Amino acid sequence: MDFYIDLAQLNTVKDELGKITKEFEDAENNADDLEDAIGDPYGRNELREAAEDFEDRWNHKRDELKDSLNDVLEHIKGVIENVEKWDTDTAIQLSVPEVKAEKAGA
Repeated sequence: MDFYIDLAQLNTVKDELGKITKEFEDAENNADDLEDAIGDPYGRNELREAAEDFEDRWNHKRDELKDSLNDVLEHIKGVIENVEKWDTDTAIQLSVPEVKAEKAGA
């Protein structure tokens, strides 16, 4: 059974997941900025309070999603590391007989 792992694509996924999780980490500050920008137009605060309510509910879900994405990111990093290690180890093992053959023929 053959399988093919495109490490370039896997590295791209890893990089993009890293950006997404960073964005989730920064989202709380962005929400505070939004609430500050909304302020109390015309002396009313209903819109700002609605944004705060939404942010409070979303914080928990965002943290769960961020944790799940971090888990996926760690798995992808593990796959990349293990495939690269396997590739290096295999290359070394395949080159050893060539080195021995060269030494025997010398």
